[in-house]
Amino acid sequence: MKISGHFNDSKKLRWWPALIIIILTFICFLWIWTSEEDQDQIRTMKTGGLLVISCLLILLWWITASRLNWKIKSSGLLLLIICGIITKFLFYIEGVDGNLVPIIRWKWTQRPVDSISISNHDSYKSYFQISESDYPQFLGPNRDARINYPILETNWAKNPPTELWKQPIGAGWSSYAVVDNLAITQEQRGSNELIVAYNIHTGNVIWAHSDKSRFENALGGIGPRATPTISEQGKVFSLGAKGILNCLDFRTGRMIWQRDIQTDNDTDGLQWGRSSSPLIVNDLVVVNPGGINNRALVAYDQSSGKIRWASGDYNASYVSPALMDFLGRKQIVIINQKHVTAHDPVDGTLLWQEEFPSQGPHCSQPVAIDNNSIFVSSGYGVGSRLFSLSVTNDGKFSSKTVWKSKGLKAKFTTVVLYKGFLYGLDDGILVCLDPTTGKRKWKKGRYGHGQLILVKDILLIISEQGRIVLVEPNPTFFREIAGFEALSGKTWNTPALSRNILLVRNHKEAAAYRLPIQGNDSSLF
Repeated sequence: MKISGHFNDSKKLRWWPALIIIILTFICFLWIWTSEEDQDQIRTMKTGGLLVISCLLILLWWITASRLNWKIKSSGLLLLIICGIITKFLFYIEGVDGNLVPIIRWKWTQRPVDSISISNHDSYKSYFQISESDYPQFLGPNRDARINYPILETNWAKNPPTELWKQPIGAGWSSYAVVDNLAITQEQRGSNELIVAYNIHTGNVIWAHSDKSRFENALGGIGPRATPTISEQGKVFSLGAKGILNCLDFRTGRMIWQRDIQTDNDTDGLQWGRSSSPLIVNDLVVVNPGGINNRALVAYDQSSGKIRWASGDYNASYVSPALMDFLGRKQIVIINQKHVTAHDPVDGTLLWQEEFPSQGPHCSQPVAIDNNSIFVSSGYGVGSRLFSLSVTNDGKFSSKTVWKSKGLKAKFTTVVLYKGFLYGLDDGILVCLDPTTGKRKWKKGRYGHGQLILVKDILLIISEQGRIVLVEPNPTFFREIAGFEALSGKTWNTPALSRNILLVRNHKEAAAYRLPIQGNDSSLF
């Protein structure tokens, strides 16, 4: 009996090389994800390389060693090409998450927000004054991700948060600065970089300032990164991803002055876009252009926009300058690409410096532990350090490293201090760290590369997936108290809480929620 050619070909299929490739791929995958490597992003890159090599080997086997005839081989290759074309038309890569895992979306969900509509029925009419319950800058009133009120009601099953509004927003990783009923953020709409003021209660646009500028990075995404800063003089200061520094009127958005900190200070842009929020110190606004031409830190005059002083020869990173008080002296602390430095706010004089190198960008803010010690942390396998400060007999500052630890590697999130212990996301997992030793108390709770703030005595965390959770900050145990889904999509933006209204956003949508509080307080919304 004659056997068909196709049947003969199928009997000749040499399948064992493909099986060996699959088995070896599986073994390598297990090795990658069970090794002592402490960076998930490195594991992701290794896994990606492994899959590429494995697919190429399978393709090579199919073409050269499968023993199939060329008609079947060609049909298989054609099917592969057709699948690739269909995939290209159906899906797109939105970017990557904090561990460099590609985020794949349906093509029809790709809806860029390019236009903006200013409300004709809504305007700011209140008397301007920053109160202690406002949130006027990045990470709150003191730029340390801690606020002292309100006292939140944590039984969200019985008394859940109320959604005030949710709507699309322009791309960007900025947060909100909030005074009274205006919430101001930065976003990208088409080829324009915007500073936009929203009504905190309705989400309506009160005013918008636009600059012709667009930053885009394949991994980091589109749009501005920094958060505006509101001064007590009623001015809004913003720094764009490409270095445009604006001074705007808080009530109207009218431009008072504008500078380009890259042109001013003869420095280049940053790979991931400028993400440092301007710092207000008395009548100055301080930014960090970076560079080796004495322009690591620069102070502009709030009223005129003229440079008042410049200091330091260090390349910039992604941390915002912070005003701190050590040993009775105010100082501006900034984490540069490879150093932590402190400067006199009056004239920029360098007070002290410590090395803090990294293979990746520094993003997490420094934390003052007490009167003479400061904590810094970074991702990409770097970990944390504690520096102690002292004053010599001649009045100069001296610094030294107390300990180094990989117990907490804060990549995007800023660490908070509460009752003598530190809390932060270590490559996406919440950690409690003892600052006296650098050792972990516990590591639990997977929130991805999200953000957190301390509200009185409760940690409020927004996960990388857009979920809001409350966690009890306790060094002896981990306890998640409540939570709800606030946003959809990758969320790297820090939350802002003004009185009892929580503002959250990412690169696609924004929302406001009224959080339940304990007791009655007429000052709350």
